[in-house]
Formats: sequence, structure tokens, C-alpha cells
Amino acid sequence: MKITAAIIAAGLVIVLTAIFIMPLVSSTPDVGKHRTVTDMAGNTVEIPTDINRIVITCCGGATHEVMVMGVSDRIVAQPAKCIMPQLKVMKPGFSTVTDAGSFDEVNIEQIVDLHPDVVIAAVTSEKGNTKIREAGIPVITVMVGRGNISQLKREFTMMGNLLGDEQQAVSLNTYWDTKLALVKERVAGIPTEQKKRVYYMLGKTTHTNGGGWWGQEFITAAGGINVAEELGTIRDTSVEQLVKWNPDVIILSSNEGTFMPVGDVKNNDQLASIEAVRNNRIYECPIGSFWWDRPSPEAPLGILWLAKTIYPEKFADIDLKAETQDFYRTYYRYELSDQEYEKFLNPQPTTK
Repeated sequence: MKITAAIIAAGLVIVLTAIFIMPLVSSTPDVGKHRTVTDMAGNTVEIPTDINRIVITCCGGATHEVMVMGVSDRIVAQPAKCIMPQLKVMKPGFSTVTDAGSFDEVNIEQIVDLHPDVVIAAVTSEKGNTKIREAGIPVITVMVGRGNISQLKREFTMMGNLLGDEQQAVSLNTYWDTKLALVKERVAGIPTEQKKRVYYMLGKTTHTNGGGWWGQEFITAAGGINVAEELGTIRDTSVEQLVKWNPDVIILSSNEGTFMPVGDVKNNDQLASIEAVRNNRIYECPIGSFWWDRPSPEAPLGILWLAKTIYPEKFADIDLKAETQDFYRTYYRYELSDQEYEKFLNPQPTTK
């Protein structure tokens, strides 16, 4: 009997030990299956080691960064309004990908049902991002046009780390450095008083970018002077102020507001005295797979275009078509046709 009791007691000890140990073992994270990434808002985010399912809830070139890293097939949702027409040509699957909302207006149920490994979201949409985090899904924030060139390059590095292709991120940053240095070198000798003074017209006559926005980077990187720099983070002015600034060049973009044909500006009697209008120096910004006047991997093409447009004598040898086709081949893995390139330079109202 004593032997039997001893055996039963030993068995109970083993069972109880197992009961207490099992929860501790199951709650221990799987070593090597998670890592951390610091996003563009400075958040340290724990993510799976392998990222196979990506939801995007913003615009601002995020999709293009994923494309550059060669994993666009892992995108399981992105806002339909953020998919440019050229993207649908390059990636036909984007036409049918799920739209789970954007920025602060996200569909949490849809996102959860998609079982994403990570959500790429805007630094500005904290309300929507909080909902996603509360659902237990990692959120990586990106700048979506709120940063400068230096910050955008850091974002490329972060995205390479996130998606497992650090070398491609290095290559893209090197490309940026090379093209921006080329432009900087060629415009360096232009005296300040001879630099072209540029007004960036966004969707309506008085909507622009002060010095606190990407338009400042776009214009100054091309060797121009942003006449609206003094506005800082303000993005609207008056017709009277525009006339007073008297820019040498006006560039038009529909990335905010509506499409404005060159003729609408030329035929506006209120602007008739402006140097750019009198000399027919009004230009539509090209639109590729993203607006060339907005931050995205292909933004240096827009900077080259603007530099070549306002200083043609200094960039006569630059074959922008060849530059564009080479970029698309190298970073988007897409053979861009001559016809597609020509469409970039002649944007139409339906392009947005």
C-alpha cells in the first residue's frame, strides 16, 4: 500500500508540475519569428520576421516603395483612389485588390479578415492607425508627402529593412544621390538673381506650397526659387500676391484640386502681367506611375524634368526618356514604351 501511495503521489506531482509549466512555455515568443522596425513616426514596432501579407491604407508613394522592393504581389489591400492609371497597366492585379479604406477612414473588419502581417499607413492618420493597432495588427507609418528628401531616403531604408531587401533600398538611395548631385552641380554656378523664380499652382490659381511642403524640395532641388517659400506651412495665397511675386515660370499640377489646362492660366486676364504668362513659360507637371512633383521613388525624374525645363541649355544632353525607361526597368521591373512615356509628359484631366 505504501508503494502504491508513493506512486500516486509522484504522479500527482508530475501532473501538477506540467499544469503549471505549460502556460509558461506556450506564452514564450517563438525565437526568430519576430523582429522590430522603427517607423517614420519613431515608433518601434514588433513585426513578423517574414512579411507575406501587406495592407496599405495611404497614398503618398507607399505602393511604389513596396514595388521597388519587389514584393507588390504581397499587397492584399490598398485604397483604390491611390492607384494611378499607369500602375494598373504595370500591375493589372491592382485593379481588383481589396480596398479596406484609407487614412482615418479604415474598415477594421475587412483588414482583420485579410490577416495582414503588417499595415503600412500614414503618419498623419493616427485615429485610423490606433484602431488597427487595437485590433492587434502591427502598423508601420510612412511620411506620405510630409517629409523632405532626407526623410524620404530614410523611409526607403526603413522599407528595405521591413520587406527584406536592404540592398535594393541602398541602390535606390544611391540613384537619388547620383541624380540630385548631377542637377546640383550643373545649377551651382547660376547666380541667385538669375535663378528661375517658380510658382507651383496646385489645382486652382491660389493654391500652392509654402516652404514647409514638398513643393519647396521639388523646386529648389531643380535649381529654382519657390516664390511662395515665405508662406511656410501655408498653402494658399491671393491673386494679388501672385502678381506681386511675378514668377518666371508657373508649373501646374493636379495632385491637389482639379486639373488646370495651360490655356486656363494663359487666358486669365488677372495674370496677364506675370512674366511666366507673357513669355509662355507655363508647364504641366508630368504624371508617371505617380505624380512627378510628389515624393515617391521616381521623384528624381520629376526633378530632372523641371531642371531641364527651366534651364534647357544646362541639361540639353539629358535624355529624359532614356532616364525614365531605365528607372522603370531597374526599379519597377517594367519595360516602359515610348508611347507610355509621351503620355507622362502630356497629362490629361482623367489621369488622376
